[in-house]
Amino acid sequence: METQELYRGRLIDHIQLVVSDIEANRSFYRAIFDVLGIPMAGEAPDHFWADELFVSTAESEAAQGQLTGRHHLAFQAADRAMVDAFHKIGLQNGGTDNGAPGVRPYHPGYYAAFLLDPAGNNIEAVFHGAATRSAASVKITF
Repeated sequence: METQELYRGRLIDHIQLVVSDIEANRSFYRAIFDVLGIPMAGEAPDHFWADELFVSTAESEAAQGQLTGRHHLAFQAADRAMVDAFHKIGLQNGGTDNGAPGVRPYHPGYYAAFLLDPAGNNIEAVFHGAATRSAASVKITF
């Protein structure tokens, strides 16, 4: 068995989106993950994954034959420029605008952009403003 690495320490362990057009979603997520610095962890014809997010077809063994509904996922960005780049590249790769980059009223410094992915999920990139983290994440190797 090859060594695998996971990053944990946040609320969600993993999320699976089941989509009707895997290639359109693969193109969209590959592009936004590149901008956000999230490496693709694995790919197969009927699915792909990165960190805690799994995207598959309804025919995938893990999907149990059902498409998922519309979800809102937010990815952390390192700065405002990364949020801007996320929005731009997402639009160029099949995403639909659902909120241009800008300051939001959720808390001081909240800067975000929103896109609908090809399956209709509301995908956000957010920069929370200047802050200090105790750690970027928790790395688990097994």
